[in-house]
Amino acid sequence: MKKYKIAFLGAGNIARVMAATISQMPQIEAYAVAARDFSRAKAFAAAHGFQKAFGSYEEMLKDPQIDLVYISTPHSHHYEHAMLCLEHGKKVLCEKAFTANAKQAQKLLTYAKSRRLLITEAIWTRYMPLSKKINQLIDNGIIGKVTLLTANLGYMETNIERVMNPDLAGGALLDISIYPINFASMVFGPQISKVTSTCVFTDTGVDAMDSITLCYEDGKMAVLNTTILSRTNREGIIYGDQGYMVVENINNPERVRIFSGDQKEIAVYEAPEKITGYEYEVLAAIGAIEEGRLECAEMPHHETLRIMKLLDGIRESWGIKFPFE
Repeated sequence: MKKYKIAFLGAGNIARVMAATISQMPQIEAYAVAARDFSRAKAFAAAHGFQKAFGSYEEMLKDPQIDLVYISTPHSHHYEHAMLCLEHGKKVLCEKAFTANAKQAQKLLTYAKSRRLLITEAIWTRYMPLSKKINQLIDNGIIGKVTLLTANLGYMETNIERVMNPDLAGGALLDISIYPINFASMVFGPQISKVTSTCVFTDTGVDAMDSITLCYEDGKMAVLNTTILSRTNREGIIYGDQGYMVVENINNPERVRIFSGDQKEIAVYEAPEKITGYEYEVLAAIGAIEEGRLECAEMPHHETLRIMKLLDGIRESWGIKFPFE
């Protein structure tokens, strides 16, 4: 079995979770990590069993043995860092939000295609087995005709610099609202006819609480609420004319509970045992590499671009423009 050498561009908190994940994946080799501060990269490599550490992204990307680069830097830097990887001929798994805006996303996707290189957005919920199970249940008619979806997600994030700083493309929208938006997209699809939204701002000028309603061409509606000021129950509820289903934790689906029209629980579907959940996006990227594909079916390029355009439109309606745009 080939072991794929993965390199990390960035050595922050999310990278630590991914490192713990790949340490339990026999098909993955923790090969290299780079940070602008060499001492931080060296410490990360020692802590997580990486073979090489670099204090320069450019130096790491010159290594011809790298099979895949995982990018976990702030949203504001995804375009720059992903383009750097592509220019060095590297395949890319880039954390969400894919970029800060749709213009950047389009440039990356176009360039990756021209170089025949894989690039995919690491929004982990798209790759999880239970996310696929939800659509199977709906298609099987277990709750009848579906018309309404609600979802919420909230964490205390006001102490996180990349979330609070406009220079880093901060705000709830790109950091956490992207999850309920993707949840709605996975269930209801792309045919949105109307978007209405509002937000509450922080003192730094980024959005702290978002309320977004998506209306669809076939009459469905998704009502989505997020916050960086408090914790929420993270539930997603999908309503049909014969019952409803409750998805526990839309940011990392743990189980789906099915209720009949008279509000009696009739079935429960548990998420399969997993390492952290990050392994699914890595496996999808490796599968795409093996098959010579330039994108992952779980998060195709057109979906990444469509959602980036949706996020742009919402930000514009709020009057938010990042300083670097």
